[in-house]
Amino acid sequence: MPNFLVRLFHQQIWRRLPLGARRAVFAQVSAWRAPSIAPEAKAKQPIIIVGMLRQASGLGDAARKSHDALKAAGMFVYGVDVTRLLMHEANYADFSFEDGRDLLGEGTVILHVSGPVVPRVMAFLGKRFVRSKRIMAHWFWELPTLPENWQPALPFLHDICASTRFVADAIRPMAGGRPVHIVSYPIDPEIIRPMQHLQAGPFTALVAFNFASNFTRKNPCAAIRAFRLAFGDDPGVRLVVKYLNEASWPDGVRLMQAAAAGAENITMNGEVLDDAGVDHLYQQSDVVMSLHRAEGLGLTIAEAMMRGLPVIATNWSGSTDFFAANAGFPISFKLVPIDDPQQNYGGAGVHWRNPTDAVWADADIEEAAAALRALRADTKLRESLGAAGAKKAQDFFDPARHVAQIKQVLNGEQQRL
Repeated sequence: MPNFLVRLFHQQIWRRLPLGARRAVFAQVSAWRAPSIAPEAKAKQPIIIVGMLRQASGLGDAARKSHDALKAAGMFVYGVDVTRLLMHEANYADFSFEDGRDLLGEGTVILHVSGPVVPRVMAFLGKRFVRSKRIMAHWFWELPTLPENWQPALPFLHDICASTRFVADAIRPMAGGRPVHIVSYPIDPEIIRPMQHLQAGPFTALVAFNFASNFTRKNPCAAIRAFRLAFGDDPGVRLVVKYLNEASWPDGVRLMQAAAAGAENITMNGEVLDDAGVDHLYQQSDVVMSLHRAEGLGLTIAEAMMRGLPVIATNWSGSTDFFAANAGFPISFKLVPIDDPQQNYGGAGVHWRNPTDAVWADADIEEAAAALRALRADTKLRESLGAAGAKKAQDFFDPARHVAQIKQVLNGEQQRL
């Protein structure tokens, strides 16, 4: 087709289609082009980690961490980057891996991508690459069930991995009898470890989130309201709200400002920090809050615990695998229908088999405010909760645990849920 006709089609037809229709067309075309898997393929080395290895994102970080943990354990590991294929910005250049794109023959592919794009990635990998390989997906999801638009991924997968029981339970009804394995998320304890907290300054609560991970799901306004309820305008306390990528949904900044109501003891910071800046942010904090509506894992909670900080968090979804009352204050909640202005969990292209499945948590603000007051009043409580949480998180996220679970999957030993 001549270029001017391609441009005409894109400008006059394609861009006018609803987002859901465009996603459906992409998925269908990819499924037609994607190669079939070999039913008898065995899980064995080498392992090829396929994901957004060049993107600064949660999925990209999960792929990189798995690659590095397996490589450090002496396994034969390669990578295939699909950042640009999935139309994301390649903004994480500082990652070294041996490209496995041309590896033919047996091996195990682990796809660190979401379900709706699995057919597109498989089409990119191609028939010669896929032939004889075991194909697994390592999926993250934040709600109790998977939406219908993940279903087309299943014919291209032998196995599915999940990092928490919550995610595994969401996957299982759709998996069609495929093995669903628990494979933990690895965090290097040499990079994130308990630190000496700065004693000077006001009692400080920290909220940290990424707009691109869905503002409403992260629910920072609830934490702001809890802080206001607990302390009002008290100058002896401080709330720091650290966020990234506000351009993903600019209305969120306005909503946070409205919740803060001009309080001088609430600071909002959208700067990009290097590792030292992030460490300093945690070092100045006395508690980390996450009144999330849903988490598949809860990485902010995990990293706070590993740094020895107590946590106030919604007692629901993936983080409950490692966060409990011995590490902070799990906050009660009620389940409510999803209302997502960003339409990541409803709207264009996201459909639910049963609309009653589309729920998430609404944390108890008064209970969170009481937890803040209790932690402010008791330094020893903060220290004991922080120490217990650090031990729990270090064990749960130990890279050696991740490696052992992958080896169990390769050997066919991992429990099937």
